[in-house]
Parts: sequence; structure tokens; C-alpha cells
Amino acid sequence: MKRILSIFLTLIIISGTFTTSFAADFDINQVIAETASYIYKTISKPQIGSIGGEWAVLGLVRSGVEIPEEYYQNYYKALEECVKERKGILHDKKYTEYSRVILALTAIGKTPKDVAGYNLLTPLGDYEKTVWQGVNGAIWALIALDSGNYDMPNNPNAKVQATREMYINHIIEKQTSDGGWALSGDVADPDVTGMALQALSKYQDNDKVKSATEKALNCLSNMQKENGGFSSYEVETSESSVQVLVALCELGISIDDERFVKNGKSVLDNLFSFYDNGKGFKHIHQDSTNLMATEQCFYALVALKRASEGRNTLYDMSDAKKVNVSSDTVGLAGKNADIKKMSITSPGKTFADIVGHKDKTAIEALASRGIINGKTESSFEPNSTMTRAEFATIIARGLGLPQKNNCIFKDVTPNDWFYNYVGTAYSYGIIKGVSGNEFNPNGTITREEAAVMVTRAAKLCGMDTEMDILAVRDSLAQFFDYVKAADWSRSSLAFCYNEKIMDSSVMDIKPKETVTRAEIASMLYNMLLSANLL
Repeated sequence: MKRILSIFLTLIIISGTFTTSFAADFDINQVIAETASYIYKTISKPQIGSIGGEWAVLGLVRSGVEIPEEYYQNYYKALEECVKERKGILHDKKYTEYSRVILALTAIGKTPKDVAGYNLLTPLGDYEKTVWQGVNGAIWALIALDSGNYDMPNNPNAKVQATREMYINHIIEKQTSDGGWALSGDVADPDVTGMALQALSKYQDNDKVKSATEKALNCLSNMQKENGGFSSYEVETSESSVQVLVALCELGISIDDERFVKNGKSVLDNLFSFYDNGKGFKHIHQDSTNLMATEQCFYALVALKRASEGRNTLYDMSDAKKVNVSSDTVGLAGKNADIKKMSITSPGKTFADIVGHKDKTAIEALASRGIINGKTESSFEPNSTMTRAEFATIIARGLGLPQKNNCIFKDVTPNDWFYNYVGTAYSYGIIKGVSGNEFNPNGTITREEAAVMVTRAAKLCGMDTEMDILAVRDSLAQFFDYVKAADWSRSSLAFCYNEKIMDSSVMDIKPKETVTRAEIASMLYNMLLSANLL
């Protein structure tokens, strides 16, 4: 292997003189290229997991090494399948699973807010469940959220809604008496200390964080061995050097800092001592190549290379290049640009009174996305009627429309909970008033009125709702009572039956009867499916 001395990466500067080290035996660019090739060949199809999954994806895409986009597409497809199968629940207790996946998604420029309809950020809004793992949960929640500068997600099911400050405070409160961090006990562990520093790196303007950081750096300096490495549970591992090295990079501290050079050896020297030439890295010196160690050592070298080039840190992904990993197209080509696909925020949401109901799937799908609510937390009342204001609300929510407050109706005031929803549905032409300036918000919806409004929404979603007179007549002729439908509603009824938005197996329309909550849920669900928005 070429022996190249690379400035910053392969020379250690001590007392004004150059001192060569183990790192001088390696060209970091070549090691990165060789290790990337090894990972790519060994992990041909990355899956969801701490080995052979997210760390490999993150390291490769952040390295800048040219990797076929198909590699990341395969990962995303595997993730979608996993999320669908598990109904959005990656783990019911280990919330670091969400954090790790968020990092990989952010690295490839894909939003974690909508993976197969699920928002994978939402679990991190639950403080108690996130810190169930202890300091590790808080650490990786912060790193994940900050990687894409995501807002703290609102978790409606959380007993305690999390904030960034709560996670920061949790980490600081768990600092050991010797200045570092550990998963348990009061003796610092270099791995956990390095990870905690990575999480706190963005908050150095906070005096408490700054003080905790300085204590931790001193702790790490005291723990560093004469060969530049670190021991975790009395065993020297490559992963311990990884976490310290990434922490230094995230904090903007040079590996040449005198606090972290012992006997002429830096943490980089120690990391390279685990390198298995042309392959990957070892976990301990006595090992052969270890995949977990290889993935972690690789992303640490990527972090160092990025630091040496003055680029964004490993976990600052505001510069992430979007990889073409799109799955199915969201929405139809002609949809209004303001319409968006709603993500699942309450996985598994259901109601006691819809068990066995024919519209159970539709109700649960809308409820899990916050589009429709129950009458109580446990009761949906599927056979009850729905008011015009309630209908305007679920339509506006179902299409993800930005709220408008330009409501023109005198019987809808800013004090009404539905004011913005009615204004939104009206602004987009989905609803109209019963007169020029009245909406009758508490009035009920008839079946023909519901068909008209859903058809307007469908047109907004890009569906072709136009039908000529003959097509309308042919479509409605199968129903005994179609002549009872108002002229203004017939084309909409025909469209809804043709597109299976309404149940065409029934014998009659009953256009003047009030539509039930379950029927409206079914209509909206079927329309969103047809519009590729579920």
C-alpha cells in the first residue's frame, strides 16, 4: 500500500516537530475507498438493523464514494416493507431504532416524516419512552433530530411530550462523577462519553452544556491509553476510538489536540491499528475482520475526512444530496400543489364500536392519520350523522391543505373550532354555503351533498371527474331511485359510483337521506386511495 503522509490526517504535530505514527502508513482516501468497496460487496442488500443496515448506508452516502443509487433504493424498499409489516412500530421499547433509521433516511435525502404513510419522527416526541433506554435514548434522539434540523415532533400518545431541552438536561443529569457518561454505574465509558459529546456538540452556546463538555473532554483525555486508544469494560476496542474520533470531529477539535495525543499516538493511530489491509476493521486486535467494527470505523474515517476538508460534519446533513429513492409516486399528476399525503401519527388507532363493521378499515386508516376523530377516545359512533362543519374539517385534513382563515359565512365565527377548516374547504372550492353568506355548520349532510363535495375534492386531487349526460344516465340507471336525486348532484353521484368511492352494490341511492359517519369515512378513504394519497 502506498505510504503517503497526508496533512492533518497522517501527521501528528508535537512540540513543533513532525512525528510520524502508525497513521503514516495509510492514505486515508485509499482506506476509505477500499473499505467502502468491502462494505458494498459484503452488504449487497442493506436491511433494517444496526449491522448491515443504517450505519453502512450512512457511511457510504456521506463518504462521497460513488455507489449505484440502486443500493440506496434497495434499502428504502426494504425499510418500507418493514414499516408496513410492523405497522410503523420499529420497536416498542428501543427508540434508538427510530433514531438510527432517521439518520440513514436523512443522509440519503429522504424524509422520515412519511415512510409507507408513517411518520418515524413521531416516537421521539415521547420523552418517557425515548429515555426508557437511559441516556442512550436521549443521545441518539438529539443526534437524529438535529441531523435534519427537524422540529420536535408532537406525539399525541405521549404522557410527557418531549422537548430538546429535556433531552439535553437528561444527558447532563446522567454525567458520571468522573466527568463522562456510562450506560449504567458511575464510572465513565469512552463509547458512551463520545456519543454524548456528539449529541451535545450543537449546543455549546449553552453554559451548562459547555461545562459538561469540558469535563467530559478531560475525562476522555485521562482515559486515553499510551497507544492512543480507549478501553471499554477493560477491553480495548476499535469502536471506542470511533466514538471519540467522531465526537472530536463534531466538536471541531483537531485530533492533534495535545489532550488527545499520548506518547506520540493519536486516536487515529489507534483506529488504524485495527485495520485489516484491503478489507475492513477488527473489533479487538486478536480478531479477524468484523462487520460491525468495519461499519463504525468507516463512518469515523468519513467524519474525519469531512472535517479535514472543511465540510459539514458527519451528522450535520443540511448538505445531504438527495438520492433518487422514490417509491410509488405520491398523488396524481394533475393534483393541486397544496395537497399532501397525510402520514400515520397514531399507529393502530381503533374504536371499540367498529369491531366487525364493514367500514372498519377506512375508519382506522383515517383515524390513524388524524383525519377523523371518534366521538370519544374509544367510541366512533359509525351510524351517527355528521355535521357540515365536521365534514369540511375531515376533507381539509384528509387533503393536508394549508389552513385558510378567510371564511365569508356570517354563521361561522373565529371562535368556532371549525372556523379555519370551513375557510380552507371553501377557499379550495370543495364546499359552498346554503346561501350567499350562510353555511349552516351544524346542519347534517345528505348522501347527494356528500357526493358533490367529495367529487370536488377528487378533482382537486387530479382525478378526471367529468362525465357527459349519457354516461351519467347509464351509470345511475341501475338504481331504483336515481330520479329522486337533484339534477345538480347526478354527475357527482355517477362519478362516485364509477370510481367505487360509493358502494355500487346497493339497490338504491337514497340521495336525500343523511349520510353516516362511517359512510363518509368510507367515501373519503376510497377517494384518497384512488388519488394515490394513502
